[in-house]
Amino acid sequence: MRFHYPLQKIVDLKGSEKAMAEWEYAAALGKVKTEEETLASLTGDLEQMARALAEQTKRPTSLFEIQRMQEYIGWLEGRIRQQREGVRKAKEAARLRQAKLADRMVDEKVWLNARDRAKTAFDLQTLAEEQNSLDEMAVMRAAASARR
Repeated sequence: MRFHYPLQKIVDLKGSEKAMAEWEYAAALGKVKTEEETLASLTGDLEQMARALAEQTKRPTSLFEIQRMQEYIGWLEGRIRQQREGVRKAKEAARLRQAKLADRMVDEKVWLNARDRAKTAFDLQTLAEEQNSLDEMAVMRAAASARR
C-alpha cells in the first residue's frame, strides 16, 4: 500500500509560493545592485566634473563656461540625491522581500513537517499491520503443527 497525503496540493502550493518569493527577492537584489551601480556612475561623473572645473579655473576661461560646468555639477548633485533615495527604496524593497521569503520558508517547512509526521504514522501503522499478519500466520502454523 502506497502513502497518499491528502493535503499534498497544499504542500505543493507552499513550495510554489516559496519559489516565487525567492524569485522576487533575487529580482529585488538585482534592482539594488543596478541602483548602486548608477549611483557609483553618477558619483564618478561628479568627481570627474569637479576635477575638470578645478583645472578649468587655473586657465583663462570664460565665465559662461564656468557657469555651465557649475550648473552641470549642480544637476549631478541633484541626480545623486535622487539616486540615493532610489537606492534606499530598493534596499527597503529587498528587505521586505527577504522577510516575505522567510515567512514562505517557514510556511513550507510547517507543511512539510506535517506531511512527514503523517508519513511516519502511516509507516508505523503499516508495520503494525504486517506484524499482526505475521503473528497470525505463526499462530496458525503452531496450531496446525499441534494438531498433527
